[in-house]
Amino acid sequence: MRLRRIAYVVKMFPKLSETFIANEIIALQGRGLEVRVLSLLPPAEGLRHEFFAKAGLDQITSWDPGAFLPLLREFQPQWLHAHFATEPTETARDLAKEVGCPFTFTAHGYDIHRKPPPDFHARALAARAVITVSQANARHITEHFGVPTDRIHVIPSGVDCELFCPPSSKAREDDPTQPPLLVCVARHVPVKNLTLLLEMCALLRDRRVKFRCALVGDGPTQADLQATASRLGLGTLVEFAGAATQPEVVKWWQRAAVALLTSDHEGMPVCLMEAGACAVPAVATAVGGIPELVEDGITGCLAPAGDVSGLGDAVQQLLQNPPLAARLGQAARQRVREHFALSIQVDRLLTLWTEILGSKDARVDSAAQFVSYAGQDRDGAQP
Repeated sequence: MRLRRIAYVVKMFPKLSETFIANEIIALQGRGLEVRVLSLLPPAEGLRHEFFAKAGLDQITSWDPGAFLPLLREFQPQWLHAHFATEPTETARDLAKEVGCPFTFTAHGYDIHRKPPPDFHARALAARAVITVSQANARHITEHFGVPTDRIHVIPSGVDCELFCPPSSKAREDDPTQPPLLVCVARHVPVKNLTLLLEMCALLRDRRVKFRCALVGDGPTQADLQATASRLGLGTLVEFAGAATQPEVVKWWQRAAVALLTSDHEGMPVCLMEAGACAVPAVATAVGGIPELVEDGITGCLAPAGDVSGLGDAVQQLLQNPPLAARLGQAARQRVREHFALSIQVDRLLTLWTEILGSKDARVDSAAQFVSYAGQDRDGAQP
């Protein structure tokens, strides 16, 4: 059975820091699928990615939870998919019962490690499959929530390797006299441990390493981070660039010499995929799914969580050895293209959903769905 219509359930859409959801939906539309998006909350940010409106995503999105069920009865989806195991999955489970179609959900990071729903196990068993973005996440789901391994499918989010690509010119900087640029694209939240990044910058300065650093993003810890940067005397060495749209993020990576991420935990960071696609080597903490993305000494460098000296050593090595950095950057792009491209992610999602649709249980769901729509044709009209 071919999948033709799917509805997504998300908490807030669009969200500036969750471009992977919008990109996934656009890629599915590109494969010929009809998609509807059910967003529990309207967007809270004033800044939006331009591609959201350009792709017409606002035309297929409902921000009214009270209208979700009537919308689904009219749309007649063959599948529901939720991003994050929290409120979106709870809503998808309830809606799936009402319309009689299967559902899956993707678990990412905070919804597994920091704020998992207390009934994660039950939600996982109610879903036809649990998708997660790293092997590290999959192990955690089995060990902490008792979900059988055969119900878990590791499908990392993907990036558009045509959009995220090296700059056309070999020079990464508009002004080659400027020191090399370190870039971190991350929400300013505690789990990212950006204080560690600032301490590393102070260490590099004390070692007289020439560099500049840009922190791209915003969040609740930004004021504290700015105060820390001031206390450390980093001055103009560190720029707080604020939130950025996707084209702006591309430009940051195309100017970068090294990508940084100093998190205490990660599921599978899309920001490092984007950096790798732009041939930028990463220096990051070896936590969560990061070692599955960044191969130490091959596509970047890893250090233990909290190891300011180890991170500083790795950055210093790359800055002082441009041929090594270039080699690692090219290897990073190759790895992203082979394993983390958006097209690969969508292939794997469609394969999983199509296989389940063809199963006996899914055919039973389809029959129930047909009954629930009795008296209506595909367009909702009476026969």
